[in-house]
Amino acid sequence: TTSVAKMMKLACLALAIAGAAAFQAPRKAGRTPVRMQAREGMSKSVPFLKTNKNLDGTMVGDADFDPMGWSNIEDFDWSGIVVPAWFNKEREGISTLYWMREAELKHGRICMLATLGWVATDLGFRFPGEAYSGISTLAAHDAMVKNGNMGFLLTVIFVIEILSGAAIYEAAKGSGRAPGDYGFDPLGLGRGNDAKKADYALKEIKNARLAMLGFSGIVTQAALTGHSFPYQ
Repeated sequence: TTSVAKMMKLACLALAIAGAAAFQAPRKAGRTPVRMQAREGMSKSVPFLKTNKNLDGTMVGDADFDPMGWSNIEDFDWSGIVVPAWFNKEREGISTLYWMREAELKHGRICMLATLGWVATDLGFRFPGEAYSGISTLAAHDAMVKNGNMGFLLTVIFVIEILSGAAIYEAAKGSGRAPGDYGFDPLGLGRGNDAKKADYALKEIKNARLAMLGFSGIVTQAALTGHSFPYQ
């Protein structure tokens, strides 16, 4: 267990260094950075794998990373998972790229909230009441199931999933809705010109991907060490 914990710490350190490198200041003029050029027909993010024909850079955050080849699935209408084809056949359908980006954004947003919530709980933030005191973040799930709170949470999730399913179905019928777009922008960050919207969309997808990796690491480290944040 100790060796596994050390390996996890080294992996987290490597991810932290890689993330910090992404925020380095621009290099001074006159110094040309050396970059690896992807060979023709090979993925630019995984140079020993072939490029995926459907990842052509049109989607925000597209780095041609699809080692499993999910993006190559064609002639399959993913909207049938939400609403069966026999119910209503008048639809354009949902492509694989649309479905995968919808899933990526949804899971990424959940993990961004989950990372914040997990660390905040570790730092001592709790709902008022005896039922929520003295429970570690790792043990919170079982405790909430035991006292009945999980039933309410599942009801809320059920309503959200119904609404998101309806939005996807409307997109399948040709509404023009972009993946992950629920019209929720209370601060108006996405308003303005297309360049501004694309910039925020890129930031969201990058932070969403980082949060999915980060949350997985947080839960794993908490389970391995038995400690709360910062899991030492």
